[in-house]
Amino acid sequence: MTENTQAATRPGGLPQINKIGFSDIGQALGQGWHDFMRAPLYGLIFGGFYAVGGLAILAALTVYDMPWMIIPVAIGFPLIGPFVAVGLYEVSRRLQAGEPLNMGEIFAIMFRQKDRQLGWMAFVILFIFWIWVYQVRLLLALFLGFKSFSSIGMFLTVITTTSEGLGFLAVGTLVGAGIAFVLYASTVVAMPLLLERELDFVSAIITSFKAVTMNFVPMLGFAAVIVVFTFVAMVPAFLGLVLALPVLGHATWHLYKKLVV
Repeated sequence: MTENTQAATRPGGLPQINKIGFSDIGQALGQGWHDFMRAPLYGLIFGGFYAVGGLAILAALTVYDMPWMIIPVAIGFPLIGPFVAVGLYEVSRRLQAGEPLNMGEIFAIMFRQKDRQLGWMAFVILFIFWIWVYQVRLLLALFLGFKSFSSIGMFLTVITTTSEGLGFLAVGTLVGAGIAFVLYASTVVAMPLLLERELDFVSAIITSFKAVTMNFVPMLGFAAVIVVFTFVAMVPAFLGLVLALPVLGHATWHLYKKLVV
């Protein structure tokens, strides 16, 4: 019996992890695009919800005269993407299993997650998002003091043309990259795993971290793809997320199926 056909769980109850390569990343992305083309309406609905959320946050920051928070929040906003993508995971699961797609059933499954372990994962994601927001405020206070910015243009000028601003960018980028990696490693496998199996969220997070560390280079490559796709998609006022989020969401499901026995 080969490694891939052994029992799905190890003695400790954690799922068994497969080794993957860059070819698996490419296949998962191709399968993600294929799922989107097979069920574009679902992808556009979930992607559209995400894009509208981004626009609403930008509008709120403008109304409350906090333009200096637009860039940090725009960068941190994708951190909640894994939770929004639960519906996309269910669409891909049904397509892969040959089950019919039903909008009402899919939304009902998403709603029921509040009573399952995925509900706790939502708190984990939002907690990490708030850590990101508050560390930005802390770094702003440390590097830029109590300066006020009347526009996003002035904020950009200060952080790109002054030594304090460049220091803020450098340290903020390093800290932000660390926070983003922790969230990525915590959720990339845990979210689809909890949708498919009855498992406690701590075990799911441990499994997710293990999948990333066992396949560090290819999984880092997938993280880079997510970053590039997301930031390019956010440039036209978050509208590109209508396409990027569903493709990446579907791809994440297929990558999960390759990683976990």
